[in-house]
Amino acid sequence: MGVLDSILSRDARKFIKRKDSDAGEHGRALEELRSSLYSDFQTSEGAKRQQQRFCGPVVAMTFNFTVAVGIIMANKVVMGKVGFNFPVALSLIHYATSWFLMAIFSALSLLPASPPSKSTPYSSLFVLGAVMSLSTGLANISLKHNSVGFYQMAKIAVTPTIVLAEFMLFRKKVSSQKVITLAIVSIGVAVATVTDLEFNFFGACAALAWIVPSAVNKILWSNMQQKGNWTALALMWKTTPITIFFFMALMPLLDPPGILSYNWNLNNTIAIIISALFGFLLQWSGALALGATSALSHVVLGQFKTCVIMLAGYLFFNSDPGVISLCGAVTALCGMSVYTYLNLQDSKESGTAGKQLPLKQTSFAQKPKADFDSTASKQLLSKQNSFTPRPKIDFDGTSKQPLLKQNSISLKPKTIIDSEAADLKISEDPV
Repeated sequence: MGVLDSILSRDARKFIKRKDSDAGEHGRALEELRSSLYSDFQTSEGAKRQQQRFCGPVVAMTFNFTVAVGIIMANKVVMGKVGFNFPVALSLIHYATSWFLMAIFSALSLLPASPPSKSTPYSSLFVLGAVMSLSTGLANISLKHNSVGFYQMAKIAVTPTIVLAEFMLFRKKVSSQKVITLAIVSIGVAVATVTDLEFNFFGACAALAWIVPSAVNKILWSNMQQKGNWTALALMWKTTPITIFFFMALMPLLDPPGILSYNWNLNNTIAIIISALFGFLLQWSGALALGATSALSHVVLGQFKTCVIMLAGYLFFNSDPGVISLCGAVTALCGMSVYTYLNLQDSKESGTAGKQLPLKQTSFAQKPKADFDSTASKQLLSKQNSFTPRPKIDFDGTSKQPLLKQNSISLKPKTIIDSEAADLKISEDPV
């Protein structure tokens, strides 16, 4: 029994040591991963690589869709049950909460690094912050003073505005297939959502003034992330203070009076804070989606949310939008599917073209190396051949005995010549 116990205890100790070593390897792997992620966050290039790695188009758009549905519910509670009817002030609270959370991330060294100031002028960041405040503020004003149908018509008008603005600013063209698909999507959304066109003069002016800033806002967010080394959080960190400043200037002009006399009890404050947290997630997810896709794709995603919410209400909550509206929503979803397919085809073609170019460059770069090696080997071979026959020519015509002696002696110079040839080749290879 003692021998058996010693064997079992020895095996148990080996098992425990093996488990400890496995745990140590896992711990070292996690530590290396943590350190690599931390080091990547310290540079703008590394942070952008990590964002592209973990947050592709599908993840970003799914994240944005989920958060958008959540903030619709939260804002309905704030505007309806809570009675906080100050849209610009609510947007100000959203962006102030976002800036506060990003300040915490920065203090904990969790905020991605920004590119150097020379790469992006401050005027571009200022314009982006100003346009973002106008886009959000005017959208809330339009939704407050106009009907939902008129607001949806203004949203549909953003699509051709983006196409025109991208062509004027960046000479970016859209294929005829995508133009037809976007037209089908816009018509389907209009049929599905535009049931009434009630508006007043102030609301109509706010809706028309909102179209251009909304289009430019999406274009700038997408372009600055794709052309530069900006990540979503880094760009939000730089532009949010500018947006807060403009919201503070717009709030007395666009919001009704009475915000200071609002009943800030515990329930109302919690509801507004929840809405603000959703606002931060919506801003972040929207920036991620714009960086991973394009401004047009983000607009199509917004229209997709509208159609899905309508169809979900009809299927699960017994709402009856009407047969015409349902047909319009289905038509819009079909157009969105075709648009997504065309985008996937374009991305595959661009990826194939990008892979072919490096292959051509590497095949071209190998030719000079092969020519140099062959030339160097020929030169070494000619030197050896021209040097080794000389002892034989000098001893022609003599007796056999001296010739044998010279041949036996001439073995040494050949050994020296071989070593010199080897040294010569090593010195020529780096050149």
